[in-house]
Amino acid sequence: MKKIFVPVLALFVALFITGCGKSKEEGAPKAGMAQEFSATVINKAGGQTMTSKIYMKAGKFRMENKRTGGTYSIVRQDLNKVWTVMPAGKSYMELSVAKEQAAEIPGEKMKGEVSRKAIGSETIDGHPTTKYEVTAKMGDKTMTSHQWWATDISFPVKTAAVDGSWSVTYSDIKLGGQQDSLFELPAGYKKMSIPSMPGNIQGMLPGKGAGK
Repeated sequence: MKKIFVPVLALFVALFITGCGKSKEEGAPKAGMAQEFSATVINKAGGQTMTSKIYMKAGKFRMENKRTGGTYSIVRQDLNKVWTVMPAGKSYMELSVAKEQAAEIPGEKMKGEVSRKAIGSETIDGHPTTKYEVTAKMGDKTMTSHQWWATDISFPVKTAAVDGSWSVTYSDIKLGGQQDSLFELPAGYKKMSIPSMPGNIQGMLPGKGAGK
């Protein structure tokens, strides 16, 4: 169980710390941008690739990954909770998070963004995009990345480090309403305690050194 849980938790901790869209101070997403959608997300970093299925709506987020043996995670920003759901054992684990740390729907403006400039255009997964070079400030660090903004669906279909060390790509994007049941705990599931975690992950948790 621990081998499945830790990678899923680590992924969501990373989402809490870095964010994936606009912060509340930066206002609502761009007019016309979908508030609800499903997609396949391909994360590449450190020479490894993780492919997941995600479902999103305002304040709610669900991620499924075949490599986790059926285990999936749900972010409930409205409840300040993250649930890791394990169908095999009809159980789940719960992590409390501060609302400002919870993942949000991706936006045109990246979290901490201080500047951007258009540097070209490309087609990504069949979508015409404008490619931007974006500079963002996270604490005392300044980072530059590329963002491909799909002009036909008003969505950031790809974001990547300028040196190619990591990338996040959305494909098979389906805009439209998502069923509320996707973001609820299954009936009859038992709450489990969170197992001990390696120090490098434990230190990333809110209140445990995040952002230091």
